[in-house]
Amino acid sequence: MKIPQLTPLDQRLVALAQETLRDGTVKAALERIFEIGWFNEHRVLRAFTQAQVSDFHFAASNGYGYDDSGREKLEEIYARVFGAEAALVRGQIVSGTHALALCLYGVLRPGRELLALTGKPYDTLGEIIQGGPGSGSLQDLGVSYREFMWSGGDFDLAAVRKAIRENTSAVLIQRSRGYSLRPSLSIEEIARLIRAVKEVNPHIVTIVDNCYGEFVEGKEPPAAGADLTAGSLIKNPGGGLAPCGGYVVGRESLVELAASRLTAPGLGSKCGPNLGVNRLLFQGFFLAPHMVGEALAGMVFAAAFFQRLGYKVFPNPCEERHDIVQAICLEGEEEVLAFCQAIQAASPINSHVKPEGAPMPGYDTPVIMAAGTFVQGASLELSADAPLRPPYVVYLQGGLTRFQTEFAVLQVAQALLERGLLTL
Repeated sequence: MKIPQLTPLDQRLVALAQETLRDGTVKAALERIFEIGWFNEHRVLRAFTQAQVSDFHFAASNGYGYDDSGREKLEEIYARVFGAEAALVRGQIVSGTHALALCLYGVLRPGRELLALTGKPYDTLGEIIQGGPGSGSLQDLGVSYREFMWSGGDFDLAAVRKAIRENTSAVLIQRSRGYSLRPSLSIEEIARLIRAVKEVNPHIVTIVDNCYGEFVEGKEPPAAGADLTAGSLIKNPGGGLAPCGGYVVGRESLVELAASRLTAPGLGSKCGPNLGVNRLLFQGFFLAPHMVGEALAGMVFAAAFFQRLGYKVFPNPCEERHDIVQAICLEGEEEVLAFCQAIQAASPINSHVKPEGAPMPGYDTPVIMAAGTFVQGASLELSADAPLRPPYVVYLQGGLTRFQTEFAVLQVAQALLERGLLTL
């Protein structure tokens, strides 16, 4: 079948794409992704049927949002699917960073310590943890902070245990790679880390940043023993339909502490109108396993294709995946700009816009973000971003259909070729 073209393509690239799709290792990776998607869709469907969802649960609520049965039903489903005691799922949570902040501010107190077990966390958490005097950061409120130095490979669990101090009251585990080349974590690796922590002190609260990781495996962090797990609805669990929002799942008492930071102590999870977005949140969650599978299939193709072009990619196309992010190592800023601009040009929204690097809230260097998405910043939709600093790595993620990702990857290669940045 002839491949449609957004712009004329060098036929050598087309041939390479067809060769990539026929590759046995790529086919095996895709089959594994579809098996996991089938399993996860069954988990979600079972949760819906067990919860007896009805169309009246889609009704809008306003004002205080008291007795919002739809909101409560949605949170029941999230708790069931994630294997948690309770869930907080709200459109008022503006991002994954916000959801994590609710967890951190909810459980940490002055004089206590937060230990990041997976090294430096994602850039946007920096100001929350260690903002300057008067910023309202955790440090500003008297919470100390340390990082366990880890850049990949097997964890030294003895060293992890040794790193825990008497005043350590919470540990943070970031599942995805963030803006780094360290690997994402499997649920089993998260479980080993949590067991090591609990052996030292069972009262330490384990918090998992689950952004980009939902439905990539057949289990979620609560099944690994995580006390709190947080993420964004405009990433994986929103299924491409959620217009906003975030979630926290875990132990009921701790989820309520997070809810009290979203609203206020004494109000907690009992307030918060759904403002008419419930159907999108229900339907998006139902679609999420399939949409995550589409995103993963696109990332496998991207990894295999760029690897054939001579680029270093993380993870490799045949590696088991634990998030929807694909890192591609480039040579310099010009390649990064060309890459992201081509992704934007192959997007359904704002394809005519030319992204450039710019300062972004929460980042210490200029960042370029390509996101021609229906929902602003939705990274389950195809997007690419990169900090404009060495090493020059583009982080590609999402894709509601694998076909758009395949088209976009070809357009990126064509753009690099035309600018003299790629030699075939």
